[in-house]
Amino acid sequence: MNAYVDTVESPAGPLAFAVDEDGALIRLHFVESDHGSVMERDLEDEGYAVSTDKIRTSGVREELSEYATGRRTAFEVPISFAGSDWQKAVWLELTRIPYGETRSYGEIADSLGRPGAARAVGRANATNVLPLVVPCHRVISADGSLGGFNGGLHLKTRLLDHERQVLGGRGADEA
Repeated sequence: MNAYVDTVESPAGPLAFAVDEDGALIRLHFVESDHGSVMERDLEDEGYAVSTDKIRTSGVREELSEYATGRRTAFEVPISFAGSDWQKAVWLELTRIPYGETRSYGEIADSLGRPGAARAVGRANATNVLPLVVPCHRVISADGSLGGFNGGLHLKTRLLDHERQVLGGRGADEA
């Protein structure tokens, strides 16, 4: 298995990301996260041969750059989910949260037909290796507080602020 890595700037600082041979996004990592994990090492631990290929990563790089400048509110790049059926269901549901909006962990659980599974939604969020594209930053606690975020609450705040600012600068029909 091959993984091709690249970096791009974002409202939450530099992002490192990796795509597979077909150009599907397999990993995204906030370089300034609270966790010292090195994406390349994690990929190698999973059996990937890691290299660079700007052509293979160009589609993802372009969409992430468009998000960073406020020109993109939804991602179209192919993504590759690796997880349990529950995790995949949660992650897919996260992709349905509109840009600039939030949902609570309980609301996500309810939408998946699992009322009372808010903590399980939180655990699935914590294992999301495609943050931003699978927008776990848009999931908050029922009381309106930010809850958790794998990269750190400072990054979650930056992303939510970015989306609000972009929406504030254009009409609703343009978003």
